[in-house]
Formats: sequence, structure tokens, C-alpha cells
Amino acid sequence: MSRPAPARLLLTLLVTLAALLTGTPATPAHAAAPESPAVTYTNPIAAQRADPHIVRHTDGYYYFTATVPAYDRIVLRRATTLQGLSTAQEVTIWTRHSSGVMGAHIWAPEIHFIEGRWYVYFAAGATDDVWAIRMYVLEGTGANPLTAAWTEKGQIRTTWESFSLDATTFVVGGVRYLAWAQRNPAEDNNTSLFIARLANPWTISGTPAEISQPTLSWETVGYKVNEGPALIQRGGKVFLTYSASATDANYCLGMLTASATADLTSPASWTKSTSPVFRSSEATSQYGPGHNSFTVSEDGKSDILVYHDRGYREISGDPLNDPNRRTRVQKVYWKADGTPDFGIPVADGVTPQRFSSANHPDRFVRHWEFRARIEAGVSPLADSQFRVVTGLAGTGTVSLESANYPGHYLRHRNFEVWLERNDGTAAFAADAAFHRRTGLADTTGVSFESYNYPGRYVRHHDHFLYVQTPGTATDRADATFHTQ
Repeated sequence: MSRPAPARLLLTLLVTLAALLTGTPATPAHAAAPESPAVTYTNPIAAQRADPHIVRHTDGYYYFTATVPAYDRIVLRRATTLQGLSTAQEVTIWTRHSSGVMGAHIWAPEIHFIEGRWYVYFAAGATDDVWAIRMYVLEGTGANPLTAAWTEKGQIRTTWESFSLDATTFVVGGVRYLAWAQRNPAEDNNTSLFIARLANPWTISGTPAEISQPTLSWETVGYKVNEGPALIQRGGKVFLTYSASATDANYCLGMLTASATADLTSPASWTKSTSPVFRSSEATSQYGPGHNSFTVSEDGKSDILVYHDRGYREISGDPLNDPNRRTRVQKVYWKADGTPDFGIPVADGVTPQRFSSANHPDRFVRHWEFRARIEAGVSPLADSQFRVVTGLAGTGTVSLESANYPGHYLRHRNFEVWLERNDGTAAFAADAAFHRRTGLADTTGVSFESYNYPGRYVRHHDHFLYVQTPGTATDRADATFHTQ
């Protein structure tokens, strides 16, 4: 084991000193509950809803809008929980024009609350040219956007009258910006990414700056595309995710990074990821994840990735005519260097969790060559993600299913913990089933007691996981985990 951090070492010394002075046995220090505890949701959130945008407002509601397969209207839902959006009433707040502009291809709406009013940004074509896609804005007055009075503020004018879409707005350093995708007539591609300051919610201020164009191999499959920008901020940095390539299984997310104090309208301020940060997963049967947005969990402690994908790879015909992109959510994790880690698009059903050691909080339960252990800086992230499901041994127990190896579970064998595929036997079910208990060393944590060996708990020792009977305070701390 590595040496404890200085603060933890000092606390341990103080506890030991107190024990010597009082004659009471010393107990090892343990970490406080994590700042970002586990949150779980059940995917998908909404069938046949693409380009999803979810915002949590100050009234306690989540507001959700997305592209509908008919490409003919803008819809809204609201609920007090993210999961509640699945069954929330859906209201049509605007319908395409019967002729002229805003008469076709109603795409990618986003809803924002700016200076006391609601704004919906969306893209639309015209009835006489469905591919004359441009960006437009609606303004809504009223506390509840589902019942607000909506007026059209018109087209967002940019440098060129060319294919443009996917407008999003955000504030960094007190400045409101607009980012979007547009065809640059001077380039041999479909769309690049642009950014500009806003004079008001529907009017650009100054000259837009191009901050990314599709040049990398994973950005140019099928089509040469950078689109769907979405921004998240943390630790003095801004991260702008975007979607690339065709809208089939090749669709994926890239990311631009800049300092929050930089001039975001300067292309030099941005650095592009060299590979996708989120892409299709054969293991979990999730294909073409993209056009994302970000929101926060109900407790405000976790960042949530919102995106669409499909549950199958093969598509008949034009992907734009396939209606089955669906809205999904999962937790965003943050690396030690301050950058986001999106992992993989997780399997349908309940989202996975991570388990950090109570006495080594920077270390997480993971599988490595199918042996279970604890480790810091886990990469890939999915090696340390597990779905807590109904126990294979039945009601009253839980089993821990691997996020990136569905059908594989943590089980004990010779009292060592391994990740293995469920072979359907009663013996495997018993070895892979645990009683979830209050943390043995910390009531904010969790401990896992073996189903078929009562009194034995999952604990770490010399990095590896075992099922053992905890006899000391150190053993109990080793057998306690926090969910994240």
C-alpha cells in the first residue's frame, strides 16, 4: 500500500496519541463520504427522442426538449427528477410553418432561461428547400415554459447564409456566448464549429470565430462533420464537447478544452482531443452516441451527460430516416487532472456505480485481467463501474455486474474475488451474491457480506479483493466502500 496522504497521516497520529493517553484502542482514520455520491438512473429516458437537451431550473424542475422523428414540431416535458421525464406529459409548444422558412427539418431544440425569459434555439429548413437549414430562436414569457406565450425572434444571422444548426448558449466569466455548427463555404467539409459573443439572446456581437473543423479520421466517416456543441465548466477550465461523422454507428463525441479566463473567441485558446471521448460500444450494444448536453443530478452533486444513441448498429437506408435514436443519461466522472471522463455508453437498464475504498478514497474497485482489486487513476473508467442488480441468489441479495463486460459478475473463488461470466449454476449464483450492509467502519459507506459464507465480507488486502472475516478495525475499514 502507498503511504497515506499527509492530512490523513496527521489524523492517524493524533488518534494514536489519543489512544495512548486514554488507554482506548486506536482505530484507523477513514475518508468522509465523497462529495459526489452515486446516482443511478434507468435508461433509456425517452424513446424516439434525438438531440436531447435537459436543463434544471431554479424552480426545481428539469425541462427536456429533443428532436422528434417527424421533424415537424418542438416539444417540452418537465419533471422534478430526471427519471420522471420518462413518463412526464409532453407538450407541443411550436409547430413548423406550413410554407416558407421554418417549414421543414425542425431539429435540435435547446431551452434556456436568460434574464427572466425562456428561449428555445432550433434549426429549420424551408418548404421549398428542406436543406436550407438555418438557426432560429423562440422567446417565451411565463414561469412555466410548457404554458408560456411563445413568439418568434427570427433567424440568427452569421457570417454566411449557409447550412447552420445546433446553436447553444452559455456564460463563461460573465460573458454570454453562442456556439454552433455551420458550413464554411471556403472549406471542403460539411460543418465546422463557431463561437461568438451575444448582444442579446438572438443577435451575435462581433465576428464569429471558427474554433474547430473536421480533419481527423474519426471526424470524417460518412460525412465531414463537427456539430452539436455542448459546454461544461470545472476547475477554471471549459470543455466543449461536439459530435463528429455521420449519424450512424460512427457518430461520436470529441472535445475542445480552453481556460475559463482565455479569450474563447480566439481559436488559439482551444485544444482538440486527438481521439473521441465517447463512442459506440459493442460490449454494451450502444451505437452512435452523440449530440449531447449536460445537466446535474437531483442533489446537485453530480454532473450528468445527456445524449442519444441507438440500440443496434445496422440501419436500413438514410440514418436520418431511422426514428429510433433515444435519450439516455449517465454520470460524468472527473479525472485527477481535472478533465472529464465519460467512459462508455452504458448498457440499457440501471446505470452503474463506482466503489471507492473508505480508507484509501482515491482507489476504486476495479477488474484487471479479471482479478478484482482497488486502484487509483483507473483507465478505462468502465473497469471500475458496476451495476448493482438483484442478487443472482434471489431477493434480499445484490450482485455486482461489470459495466463493460455485461453478464460478468464479481464472485469469490477460493475466497479471492474475480470477475467471471455467469455460468448459470447455483454455485456461481451463491458466490456472486452478497448482502448489502451498512459500512462496517463508516455508516455512510457500504459493506458486502458473502451470501454463502455469512460473516465474511469483501475487503481489500495488498490491493486485491478477498472475502474474509474482519477481525480488526483495519479489517473493517478495508471492508468498507463509498458509492460514487
